Amino acid sequence: MRYLKIFYFIKPIIPRKIQIMIRQFLVSRRRKAVDTIWPIDRNILSPPEYFNGWPSTKKFAFLIMHDVETYKGLNKCKQLMKIDLDLSFQSSFNFVPRRYIVNDSLRNMLIDNGFEVGVHGLKHDGKLYNSYKTFSKRAIHINKYLRDWNAVGFRSPSMHHNLEWLHQLDVQYDSSTFDTDPFEPQSDGVRMIFPYWINYKISEKGYIELPYTMPQDFTLFILMKEKTIDIWIEKLDWLVEKGGMVLVGVHPDYLNFGTKKMRYDEYPVQLYRDLLLYVKKKYRNQYWNPLPRVLADFWKRNVLDIKH
Repeated sequence: MRYLKIFYFIKPIIPRKIQIMIRQFLVSRRRKAVDTIWPIDRNILSPPEYFNGWPSTKKFAFLIMHDVETYKGLNKCKQLMKIDLDLSFQSSFNFVPRRYIVNDSLRNMLIDNGFEVGVHGLKHDGKLYNSYKTFSKRAIHINKYLRDWNAVGFRSPSMHHNLEWLHQLDVQYDSSTFDTDPFEPQSDGVRMIFPYWINYKISEKGYIELPYTMPQDFTLFILMKEKTIDIWIEKLDWLVEKGGMVLVGVHPDYLNFGTKKMRYDEYPVQLYRDLLLYVKKKYRNQYWNPLPRVLADFWKRNVLDIKH
């Protein structure tokens, strides 16, 4: 964490384009060294003992989360929502409450159309986990936004995490971890492709952890400059074979909808559409596409309650 603190201290003075170029270089050097654990770590843990399958005998769960990092991404939410709606998919939109203004009208529109709203940190400045004191102070404000937005889910910016500290949040689920992703700043993969329960000491208080299991769009299309969804498909097919949870994160900030010239930190929205079309065509009637809060509730009632 010391190196992360140093990075986020100097980050504001480094131009965004230079930051991405540095990360592209580092990822390209590391990629071959981690090909045994990314995009697939075949030594993942088995399904939980008390897991008897997804609802309606579906083959796998398919979750979509959209992390909205900046005003730029905020202004693309309606377009992204329309894509999901047109292809009959549900998703959640996670907002950073102290980085930009999230209007009630946008949140209500998403909820009215069957989507979910979650909280994505507080400021997205890399300092949430600087110390227990810092986290505790920010947790008070995060809990207020959770209440005000009637939200039950949280995701940390940049996938930083301390699963013990997160017990301070009034959430049903968190999604700040991943099965395997050696390119994240805090790269300790949980090696799980199913939800799991995080206990709080010896009490019954806890929350469901939903690790993302698909490579992040920013890593694939911005840092690695991939031009196809082949890696997404490879990982998805493997997850389906295992009967696991396919959790994909797509940031509206990095999507180009074709109305403006492609920026250095954008990729064509058609790549995301291609993923949805692939799932819809190849796995028709085989996937369960719930909102994250619905999946967390299912897991608690049908796996944890049976266990206990």
